[in-house]
Amino acid sequence: MQNNKRQVLGITSIAAGVMFMLSASQAFAVTTLKLSHNQNRDHAVHKAMTEFANEVKEKTNGELRIRIYSDSQLGNQRESIELMQNGALDIAKSNAAELEAFSPAYSIFNLPYLFRDKAHYQQVINSDIGKEILDSSQNVGFIGLTYYDAGARSFYAKKPIRTPEDLNGLKIRVQPSPTAIAMVKGLKGNPTPLAYGELYTALQQGVVDAAENNITSFTLSRHGEVTKFFSLDEHTMIPDVLLISNKSLNKLTTAQQEIVKKAALNSSKYMMQLWEKSEQEQRTKAEKQGVEFIVVDKTLFQNAVNPMYDDIARTQPELFEMVNRVRKVE
Repeated sequence: MQNNKRQVLGITSIAAGVMFMLSASQAFAVTTLKLSHNQNRDHAVHKAMTEFANEVKEKTNGELRIRIYSDSQLGNQRESIELMQNGALDIAKSNAAELEAFSPAYSIFNLPYLFRDKAHYQQVINSDIGKEILDSSQNVGFIGLTYYDAGARSFYAKKPIRTPEDLNGLKIRVQPSPTAIAMVKGLKGNPTPLAYGELYTALQQGVVDAAENNITSFTLSRHGEVTKFFSLDEHTMIPDVLLISNKSLNKLTTAQQEIVKKAALNSSKYMMQLWEKSEQEQRTKAEKQGVEFIVVDKTLFQNAVNPMYDDIARTQPELFEMVNRVRKVE
């Protein structure tokens, strides 16, 4: 009888121990979200995402973590979006040009000279218009968490570009955005959609004659080694966008969702600080490497693309309505 009691007590102790370990395991269960982007680890956007990941880990007491994959390790921007749609990736960084193919609302950012200046651009992304655009892709499997500053985009080439006529006939790498393609056509260039990772070699080998991007990406991607003229026409301000799949967001608790959204917004503010410093540093670096920065008369370029807005008014009334809303933002 004594032995039976000992056996029962032993079994009870083991069961209690197993239950404790299970409950402890559940209490300290860690959910890891994968985040993909196409820049290197020195880029300001990677540093902003690291800040985002750190805040999420801290505010969830380590229960939710974000693992960042830089340098297109998990695919280029379009491939990353498709992986999110398939449930194979949780978070990705893209930009408004790539996103136009998934949600037409993003095309507003790809229109040349729509924003009066940087302050106007910031007012728009922080307005109801900006929030509408972030939410506009929900029906295709993901939403935008926040915008990351990516400066103004300008043309760069192996020869100086001082006027729109200098673009005539050039093969110009563009992102796969119908609006970007239409802009280059309007400037009499030959738009050539091409993956960002292939651009250095394409410039080097003459597959394309020119490209357009911001100063930081131009320098960190070493494009200044093969193109020595950067024209400050600043035709567009296209934000990067931090995206999360619907599936990944919905599997989080309500509290975790709020933490992720707040941390994303905070990292966006941090990115603005990083960007200004990064752009100044990278321009100085490029100049030391022999790149000439050319100040142009922007009105010449603005006048050259004005017919685009006439076409939009005739053929895309909904987009033109959005254009007018943006223009009215003070």
